[in-house]
Amino acid sequence: MSALSLGLCAALAWAIHDLCLRYVSQRAGILPALAVVLLTGALLVLPVAAWVGAWQDMSGTALVASLFTGLAFAFASVGLYKAFQIGPVGLVAPVIGAYPVLSLALAGIEGDPVKATDWAAAVVVIAGITVVAVLGRDSRSGGSRAVALAWAVLGATGFALTFAVGQYATRITGELPVLAIARLAAIAVIVPLALRTIDPMRGIIRHMPLLLLMGALDALALGAVMIAAPLDHPEFAAVGASAFGILTILLARMVLGERMAPGQWGGVVLAFAAIGYLGL
Repeated sequence: MSALSLGLCAALAWAIHDLCLRYVSQRAGILPALAVVLLTGALLVLPVAAWVGAWQDMSGTALVASLFTGLAFAFASVGLYKAFQIGPVGLVAPVIGAYPVLSLALAGIEGDPVKATDWAAAVVVIAGITVVAVLGRDSRSGGSRAVALAWAVLGATGFALTFAVGQYATRITGELPVLAIARLAAIAVIVPLALRTIDPMRGIIRHMPLLLLMGALDALALGAVMIAAPLDHPEFAAVGASAFGILTILLARMVLGERMAPGQWGGVVLAFAAIGYLGL
């Protein structure tokens, strides 16, 4: 599969994850829910990584990069969960999905040349996402929209760093060791914070099936982006994965009844056209 195809697979998995998140975040503690999701993903990744991971190639540089990937993913996840708790989806999902520009910038810093046309396509993706956000009419929110946007920006920045540094580590040692170490690093940050919440189990048991599904989808999506590391233009996996924002909005429209203005559909077409260009 191409890097872009893997990114689109990740986008679909994260879109379903985020739809579940929008529902769960209104009924359960954010940090405990995130802890369950991360632990579920770890239970899926660790046995496979221990059995077939290329641990002999793990260098000090790869270890540090993997740990940083986990920390970035922890902060990205907190931003994601808090933004979706406040909502609405049509406001925060496009912002979080706007990280491809950062991903391409980081790829350029690493020395992987990014053509002007690729930059233009990434900007068009962002433009489509912006149209969806600006024309959003659903005003349902669990708090300040400015605060929701701030959390969404934190999530976008964290995801860009996660993908760039994680793919760098993967090229050194393989995806499974990186995924395992990154997952453990994220757990080491989130679980202690979750245990310090006032009521860490509020709503968790009741929504455990959804949280387990979210953990599996999250592990699948992050794994898809990491697997793209040795392919041509691995940053395109991150660009493709950014479509999760639009897919989440579409699912929220169909399942949760969150409205979309007619012009928003134009933004959806614009973004997917640019992603299709990158694939070509």
